[in-house]
Amino acid sequence: MRGGEQPVGPSPIPATGDFFLPSGRVEFPVPRELAVDEIPGIVADFAQATRNAREAGFDGVELHGANGYLQDQFLQDGSNRRTDAYGGSIENRARLMLETAKAMIDAWSADRVGVRLYPSSYLYGVDDSNKLETFGFVVRALDALQVGYLCLLEPNAKDAGRGVQINNVAETFRPMISVPIIVNTGFDKAKANAVLASGNADLVAFGVAYIANPDLVERFRTNAPLNKPDPTLFYGIGAKGYTDYPVLAHSVAA
Repeated sequence: MRGGEQPVGPSPIPATGDFFLPSGRVEFPVPRELAVDEIPGIVADFAQATRNAREAGFDGVELHGANGYLQDQFLQDGSNRRTDAYGGSIENRARLMLETAKAMIDAWSADRVGVRLYPSSYLYGVDDSNKLETFGFVVRALDALQVGYLCLLEPNAKDAGRGVQINNVAETFRPMISVPIIVNTGFDKAKANAVLASGNADLVAFGVAYIANPDLVERFRTNAPLNKPDPTLFYGIGAKGYTDYPVLAHSVAA
């Protein structure tokens, strides 16, 4: 909490579990429910951030509508218990996500704005009673806005282990989407090539693999073995676990 301020959310429901800080793990506090008249200011902040990115020379921006971030909290009925224009029906719960995306588009252009979604996540207790219906509505609405792309996360091992409503995210939502789809989570070279060949995705994004392999593209190109990431060093401080993974010898020589 910045300056001791209470965090905000769609409803006064604390996230489950605890959160990692460099100083140790901390429990989540109960958030303050956002008032309706506060929401336009949040949307305006996203629009201003988009203008800032454009003016700074970025190629585009991505709305993080996954992993328990604010738009994700509003979208799912497990974290949104509101009874006003931003709660209740799927249309109302998706309102903040869509208003934010529209504002970002107006601040730049649709082809420069992507949106990230995680339809199978239970992260921090953000959940929905009918994820297919909820995310089906929002992906169709975002597709109608002709956003630059949708980045869809497949279930991670932890979520898959507890059971998810949607096992194959890209395959499920591909028929609903005309804009490019980027998939993420749990992909290696073989799985990435397979999903591209299936037509269910247009691009594959890698995160953890890049942490441990700064020369990931070269390793894929030459079929070289990958460094194994060390999760105990994630979210740490300093170079260890970030910039000290070895690169291929011939990459250094080049």
